[in-house]
Amino acid sequence: MKKFIAMLMAGAMAFSLAACGNQSAENTQSGSDKTDGSELSGTVMCLGSTSMSKVMGYLSEQFSTDNSGVTVSVEGGGSSAGVEAAANGTADLGLASRALKDEEKEQGLVENIVALDGIAIIVNADNAVADLSVEQISKIFTGEITDWSEVGGEAGDIAVIGREAGSGTRDGFESITETEDSCKLDQELTSTGAVIEAVRGNAAAIGYASLSEVEGQDGVSAITVDGVECSESTILDGTYKIQRPFVIVTKEGAEMSAQTEAFFDWAMSTDAADLIRQAGAVPTAK
Repeated sequence: MKKFIAMLMAGAMAFSLAACGNQSAENTQSGSDKTDGSELSGTVMCLGSTSMSKVMGYLSEQFSTDNSGVTVSVEGGGSSAGVEAAANGTADLGLASRALKDEEKEQGLVENIVALDGIAIIVNADNAVADLSVEQISKIFTGEITDWSEVGGEAGDIAVIGREAGSGTRDGFESITETEDSCKLDQELTSTGAVIEAVRGNAAAIGYASLSEVEGQDGVSAITVDGVECSESTILDGTYKIQRPFVIVTKEGAEMSAQTEAFFDWAMSTDAADLIRQAGAVPTAK
């Protein structure tokens, strides 16, 4: 009898161990299948280009909606500040609305192009000038051309409006038009919105701004450049010449938090393309 009871107890223990093992395996499998980000929590700090604020606003809002435990913070400061933040780790992700310079890449910084942005050349809506060449634009901004009559408009001094030093929009514009350190501005403003307002309020003004910020604006007109309008299709195919990348800056070897990596991977994927397009930029993911 004792031997029989011992055998029953041994069998029960074996069954119990097997059941526990199966339950553990099921739990492990269930955890590995989770792809909805429900386990993510914490913050993701993005800092830099103000021109990227609209795109990043769309992306951060959607990601936080899909991942309720994560807060994605987007702060301005300009592209140079974004590059510096990525370099020294004061932000999880840097934002720059220009290509990285060779010396920045030599520091281990990585250029991740999340979208393309056309820099629209804008004039007051009452201005009759509808097209300029890149050469004419360069000469206007460097002071070689000073009167609208020289480019087919009505006689009158040209008021040149631009961004402040360190602005990614200014850096992009000047590098493309080859006007670095030679622009002569009547007004040097600290935001894209301020440039648009200045051109809206001055019939003699010309300025530049992100396409995403210009679309739908009354009182200003985005002129064609060398006969090509600034649009998603012309930016993507490269025929519109005054364009720049929207860059998420990371650093080689820098470890990302789980939530930062998840946000970065999603933002760079085709899953985020429609949101980028809604924000007025051109997604690059394929």
